[in-house]
Amino acid sequence: MFYVLTLKQNVGNNNSSGKHRNSNPNEKLGVQNAAINETIYFLQKDLHPGKMVKLPLLLNTRGNTTFLPNRIVKSMPFSSDHKLPDILKLYSIKAESREGNDIYETISNCERESMDGEDKYCATSLESFLDLSVSMLGKNIQLLSNEVGTETKSPIFIIGREVQDMGQKKIVCHNMPYPHAVFLCHSINRTSVYKVPLVGIDGKKKANALAACHKDTSSWNPNHPSFKILNVKPGTVPVCHFLVRDTLVWVSN
Repeated sequence: MFYVLTLKQNVGNNNSSGKHRNSNPNEKLGVQNAAINETIYFLQKDLHPGKMVKLPLLLNTRGNTTFLPNRIVKSMPFSSDHKLPDILKLYSIKAESREGNDIYETISNCERESMDGEDKYCATSLESFLDLSVSMLGKNIQLLSNEVGTETKSPIFIIGREVQDMGQKKIVCHNMPYPHAVFLCHSINRTSVYKVPLVGIDGKKKANALAACHKDTSSWNPNHPSFKILNVKPGTVPVCHFLVRDTLVWVSN
């Protein structure tokens, strides 16, 4: 079986130094940096070059976990139906611990019913991660990730030129907290994914980030925090957000 599987790598380092040793672009923003609110939700019209954003979640990574072979995963419990104690015992995790709560939340999210216009699945092995994606999008696909330079420290960015619309044929996969790799993957109708170049306040390229814009929010809960943050009503305008660091996105070539 043929797959076009491309996982983008981190943006390379740029260690070129300026003429002034003590010049610190972050210090130049001063109080302005502190005053910039974290970019949680935004309007699609604001996805343009020159827009300043604050994305601390783009710098945060969850601890690395790896996929287990499918044959091993199939022999292990993964259900909230009377099997949670067995799962916790398997990993020697206490139910009242943070890790125990993470396991419960991950399984609950995997077992929840799909929303209107949503196709979803949880991939618990590399085989299922590939096969389920191919079953939805076909074999000619590529895998995108957030690309962040290792030298990037400040969460303040400016959107650069050439924002790319990766289309609506996509699957967004969220890295869930679990002892081994589990990705909750879903595709939501009328949602586009964008690849967004980000530059630092020093003008140097720092990252390529992934953002999603939901163009139909008419069925969303009116109390969804995005509507309060943006001061809009359901179904009136597209609602966008950047994807957190460890999120992966399958797209059709």
